[in-house]
Amino acid sequence: MTLGLKFLLSFLIGSIPFAKIAMLGTGIDIKKVGSGNPGFRNVARVASRWRSGFCLAGDLGKGYAALFLLGRAGTSAAALWGAGIASVMGHCWSPFLRFNGGKGVATTFGVLLYLEPYLTLACLPLYPALRFIGTKQHWKQEGAIASLSTALVISAAVLVFKGFEPGIFACFLLAIVTVRHAPNLRDLL
Repeated sequence: MTLGLKFLLSFLIGSIPFAKIAMLGTGIDIKKVGSGNPGFRNVARVASRWRSGFCLAGDLGKGYAALFLLGRAGTSAAALWGAGIASVMGHCWSPFLRFNGGKGVATTFGVLLYLEPYLTLACLPLYPALRFIGTKQHWKQEGAIASLSTALVISAAVLVFKGFEPGIFACFLLAIVTVRHAPNLRDLL
């Protein structure tokens, strides 16, 4: 399988719209309720725990699964990082949602869980801790702050502990998530 085909496959796996799938049978279009974002947090905002849990598992799982499948095919570490980026881009700009999509947080964490499981698991508790603190302190955009802070800490940890090349790839994932959170960041200013 060529590198381009691996990236395309990762993009397509990443583009599976689990938020839309989670809402099947409800008559609710996730793009028209809550924040309008087709992702886990919006499903959690407007639907049951089961549906939001399904969406979270799907979004995390597709980031992990795309790399798991390619890792079994003897793909290099740099190519796996590239495929991970393609998977997150598929989530953020899904052809199944007219090249719109979610913010990429759960899919990014799925990619990072595959590529850097120990660092990711060590840093991941920061997300719920910041969500909790932000809710208690009535932060505006606590979800964006928690997501971006956690992604930043993981990216920094990869850069410090794993080296320049993986660190640059991790920072690229952070950049995608940051771009997708631009409206939230504007609300903070």
